[in-house]
Amino acid sequence: MSKSMRRVAAALAAAGLKADIFEPGPSRTAEEAAAACGCVLDQIVKSLIFKGESGRLYLFLTAGGNRLDPARAAELAGEELFRADADTVRRETGFAIGGVAPLGHLGAPSILADPRLLEFPVVYAAAGTPRHVFGAEPGALIKACSARVAPFCA
Repeated sequence: MSKSMRRVAAALAAAGLKADIFEPGPSRTAEEAAAACGCVLDQIVKSLIFKGESGRLYLFLTAGGNRLDPARAAELAGEELFRADADTVRRETGFAIGGVAPLGHLGAPSILADPRLLEFPVVYAAAGTPRHVFGAEPGALIKACSARVAPFCA
């Protein structure tokens, strides 16, 4: 098990989330992950990382079929946002792009969650690698990662 996946497993356990990490098959994109997990696209949690002008990191947990609206996201953050580059994502979260989990980060980004995720009994999120995911009840996941539910999608 990779160091990143171990951090996710430990964070899940610490939060009391009963979630098994598994390798469903190709899951680098939301579409691939949905096909591999046998679920609808919006049950996939996309982890989008942005950096504010202040240097603060923001993680937007977005339903797989939704698109982030940059203006709404910036309004919620209270500052202009820029897409974080791969080096920043790895350095700040400890995860590679495609494997950013909602919890288990090296640093503590501000986390916002798409309300659409709450419409499902289970959602699937990256577990620290681009190949591994875990399923969880969305309300419990949002609580575990201290996310704020807010409308930031187009």
